Amino acid sequence: MKIALITTVASSIYGFRAHLISKLLEKGHSVYAFVSEYTNDELEIIKNMGVIPVTYQFNRGGLNPLADLKATYLLSQELKKIKPNLVFSYFIKPVIFGTFAAKWAKIPRVIGMLEGLGFTFTDQPEGLTVKTKIIRAIQVFLYKFSLPLLDKLIVLNPDDKKDLIDKYNIAVKQVQILGGIGLELNKYPYSQVSLPKDEPVKFLFIGRLLKEKGIFEFIESAKIVKQKYPNTIFTVLGAIDKSNLGAITEDSLDKLVNYGVIEYPGAVKNIPNWILNHHLFVLPSYYREGVPRSTQEAMAIGRAIITTDVPGCRETVQNGVNGFLVNKWDTKALAEKMIYFIENQNKILEMGNESYRIAKEKFDVEKVTQRLLNILEV
Repeated sequence: MKIALITTVASSIYGFRAHLISKLLEKGHSVYAFVSEYTNDELEIIKNMGVIPVTYQFNRGGLNPLADLKATYLLSQELKKIKPNLVFSYFIKPVIFGTFAAKWAKIPRVIGMLEGLGFTFTDQPEGLTVKTKIIRAIQVFLYKFSLPLLDKLIVLNPDDKKDLIDKYNIAVKQVQILGGIGLELNKYPYSQVSLPKDEPVKFLFIGRLLKEKGIFEFIESAKIVKQKYPNTIFTVLGAIDKSNLGAITEDSLDKLVNYGVIEYPGAVKNIPNWILNHHLFVLPSYYREGVPRSTQEAMAIGRAIITTDVPGCRETVQNGVNGFLVNKWDTKALAEKMIYFIENQNKILEMGNESYRIAKEKFDVEKVTQRLLNILEV
């Protein structure tokens, strides 16, 4: 069978789909990877996986309908040449326009996967801007025409189905809820947390340093906690996105480090080691993602979690079992849960072990990939 994966960034093929692809190749299928954002080195990595890369032109964040229409037509022509038996697209634009292209090319089976609803469906404390509301309306309009053409739509959490398919009455043939996309657990080996004893409790934040990821709530909660427990350590890992208006600035980070509020090593590569050297993981995100990967990584290593009670994030925590859920934007509640762990350190170990148990059940890439193969029927 010929299977075409349609995405945008080439790194997602080897970063998030490698295990699925290896299983498809084991079964004797030919796999094509359609990518629109790539380097020659990335294409070489894809080739070395045994996958045939196909490049196409698409502006991931553009709003030019004529350009999108032209790109969709050209994509359909490429699909006609290859004649895959199945097209599997993921991410928002590939699901919308890849579905149109696949249908124009008369591909027999088309499946799409939305890994979160993205920025336009993300609530903001100040409310959505007019521009965001317009973009969301355009997205929903396109979903109403594209998603009914799919044989199956995959989402990662039940809230995405409720807030998109059910709310807007989109007539999708079949919706499947996958859960998290999965982790290779051996890359995030479980290590029982060592209780602090005479050292301070260490809290860790990992993510893009954007307001939607909860970086400002993490910082404000750290200030509250430090008033009572000044030696507590708060570490922030992640890159500064200078092009994003909602990002924290380098100057602000420098001041916070100088004032002793946080530690900021920057964007690091050895993530498991950093998780290992902290007692708890905190992600106060309110971004509409599928299921946060960083939280899954911390759970696999055996760390208790504090996160927000929002779509995606709430899939990682059983409240009071492996951590706590707090309301979005509520820095006081977030600080209270941090203080709870400082004052009840046995819970750090107890809930950390529960995180590991849940990660094995829900986020093991072997189990997730098998579920995905069953949905794809390959």
